[in-house]
Amino acid sequence: MKLQQLRYLVEVERRGLSVSAAAEALFTSQPGVSKQIGMLEEELGVTIFERSGKRLTAITAPGSIVLAMARRMLSEAQNMKRVGEDYAAESSGTLSIATTHTQARYTLPPVIRRFVERHPAIRLHIQQGSPLQVADWVLDGSADLGIATEALDRHPELLTLPCFQWAHLVVTPQGHPLLARQPLTLATLADYPLITYDATFTGRSRIDRAFERQDLHPDVMLTAIDSDVIKTYVGLGLGVGIIAEMAFDPVRDDALAALPATHLFEGNTTRIAFRRDTWLRGYDYDFMELLAPQLTRRMVEATLKGEGADPGL
Repeated sequence: MKLQQLRYLVEVERRGLSVSAAAEALFTSQPGVSKQIGMLEEELGVTIFERSGKRLTAITAPGSIVLAMARRMLSEAQNMKRVGEDYAAESSGTLSIATTHTQARYTLPPVIRRFVERHPAIRLHIQQGSPLQVADWVLDGSADLGIATEALDRHPELLTLPCFQWAHLVVTPQGHPLLARQPLTLATLADYPLITYDATFTGRSRIDRAFERQDLHPDVMLTAIDSDVIKTYVGLGLGVGIIAEMAFDPVRDDALAALPATHLFEGNTTRIAFRRDTWLRGYDYDFMELLAPQLTRRMVEATLKGEGADPGL
């Protein structure tokens, strides 16, 4: 039995029993994955996957047990590496962070700067995607930590901790008629074409719920995952923007005007997540505390043990 065979098993399950998709994700060949899974089944004396011709169609009862054990074994193998990194006087190591564009562009730069000053030998890898992708990357071990506003708290395998709260802003070009229509209401906003985030990004669900509760149907004429893209098209006069407050800089964005919207939309909570079965290294704890000072090592460890509630809720 080899760890690589276990990786093939778990990846095939993760990819909906598609051997070709698993092979592509693992940068290997489809026949190689099939061969190794067959060799493992022969060694164990059980059938892990039901088949129809060459196609995998289901997971057998003993296969479910084997897969659960494989996931635990792979997790512990990864944790052994992390323990080694933790006790190697930080002469080497990598911290992989998955997050959304807004967090990477506006929230993380000062955190990353302080982290690098404290841990100059640690290599950082930041990958950006949708909140759903962020959760998947943490779940499959591609990232150590995930940071997002949406989706992370849907997975029981992850410990998800709130970091900070933020609100949305309404932005318009300077001199826009909306600036004179005060106090700002959702009905007033619905009179203009809107430009905001894609459906799964940066608190978009709260924007939609606010309009739905008042039975309003705004004209969302353009969506994007990038706050800078939204501001660019607002500046062109194509619509009124709704963005995260941290994405607006009065100096840099001096061609735009910003209107507070805390009375219109629910507040948002940015969270950080990691696998519950992951061994956290010293610099993992340091990064979390730099991002959110209340996330001390003592608090995170207590939460992992079930001795404390998630902070900030």
